[in-house]
Amino acid sequence: MTMAVYPPQAAAWEVPRGRSHVGNSVRPPSWARLLLVTGLLLSGCARLPEVNYRKAPLEAPATPSVVDGQGTLSDKDAASVLARRLGHSRVNARVLAGLEEAATGRPLIAGNKVTLLFDGPKTISAMMAAASEAKDSINLETYLFDQDPLGMKFAELLIAKQKAGIQVSIIYDCVGTLGTPQAFFDRMQEAGIRLLPFQPVSPLHRPWRWRINNRDHRKILVVDGKVAFAGGVNITEAYSRGSSFRSRSRPIVAAGWRDTHIQIEGPAVAALQWMFLDNWASQQEGNLPERDYFPELPSMGDKVLRVLKSQPGSNHEIFKAYLLAIQGATKSIHITAAYFIPDAQMLKALLGAAKRGVEVKIILPNISDSWLSSHARRSFYAPMLKAGIRVHELKSSVLHAKTAVIDGGWSTVGSTNMDMRSFLHNKEVNIIVLGDGFGREMEDAFREDLRDSREITLVQWNDRPRGQRFKEWFARLFAYWL
Repeated sequence: MTMAVYPPQAAAWEVPRGRSHVGNSVRPPSWARLLLVTGLLLSGCARLPEVNYRKAPLEAPATPSVVDGQGTLSDKDAASVLARRLGHSRVNARVLAGLEEAATGRPLIAGNKVTLLFDGPKTISAMMAAASEAKDSINLETYLFDQDPLGMKFAELLIAKQKAGIQVSIIYDCVGTLGTPQAFFDRMQEAGIRLLPFQPVSPLHRPWRWRINNRDHRKILVVDGKVAFAGGVNITEAYSRGSSFRSRSRPIVAAGWRDTHIQIEGPAVAALQWMFLDNWASQQEGNLPERDYFPELPSMGDKVLRVLKSQPGSNHEIFKAYLLAIQGATKSIHITAAYFIPDAQMLKALLGAAKRGVEVKIILPNISDSWLSSHARRSFYAPMLKAGIRVHELKSSVLHAKTAVIDGGWSTVGSTNMDMRSFLHNKEVNIIVLGDGFGREMEDAFREDLRDSREITLVQWNDRPRGQRFKEWFARLFAYWL
């Protein structure tokens, strides 16, 4: 039997040399900034699909589909795996898994080892350790890749591996890397690394397919097709330092960004590998050389997970999975969100959960790298607080994590922000992990972040100055494009 999450063999891949994206410089030139603004204004307003399984029932399978390294499990074996992993107390978990499959079209993948990684130093160290052990291929997809001490160190490792005969291929977003000198990428390309600049800023590169508003926000690393990483961590100096998370001394001076990533070993790695290769092919910039991208993947652990992606014009599977989980929550919804500008459906689902007695707690940034998104986010506080949602702001670090744990057994880590940009216009990746064990790890991390956060109360919020209210109103006007 063949797994449903990826084809059994990759095609031959090759890429032309000498390709570079237009607009990379230390500071984005004025014409590039003008093109970005123009592209955003001309992009129009797309809409997310309506998701309400109570109003429009989904035809969910009685037993959700489960695959592993050998293929698709029988209904009996799938039911056995889910019974072991979901726990006896999660009577609704199997129903949710079936609804999620019906909405997203993605099966569950069993037999994985999943390791939570917190903040830059631990994540970058684990990624570099895996890359150092590569024997065949390294595929990296990232939004930011800066020419700074951390970026240079990472690039030097990739160049060394390429020279040692390991094929290194990189997809990097052209807006995310606008401030990175082109010479930084040229040096990697000269070493033989295959580079694909995603959606170049200049419309002259591909005038008939120019989509400046559609960005690649994923962070994926796949080594030898056997170990994969995904989450929120970029390759930039902000991640060279740890945040105050689990620090004995608070606050940390010049703390790094607070983020979450995961490392995966087992059959699910193939789904992330295919996501990378599919993205490369979608840009029509040439192919990659033949490598053993899909080796046999035996069971490496007991985690059952689902790999979800989103991209413009897709079926919005990450958005659907989030909404279904929130709508089906019976006990708790704990969300950590770097950028939180929910659409009407997401806000309604959160308000509804709180009103029906579900404990809804959200950790949001106090320190932000975006003035507009910060004020737009705070424009949602009043209705949430009135509904009983407890809102907290992380104090001493820039929050960049995008995670959630619902009812203690449905967890997600990924690159997706809870805003229209991520759900509609970006390429994103999220991993959903089912089970109480991983859920406890996520809950422990959530409680740790709560200890370093301050709660916003309704009384306090109603007392905020008029000037702040005006900034929230003004920023909300641009919420769709943030």
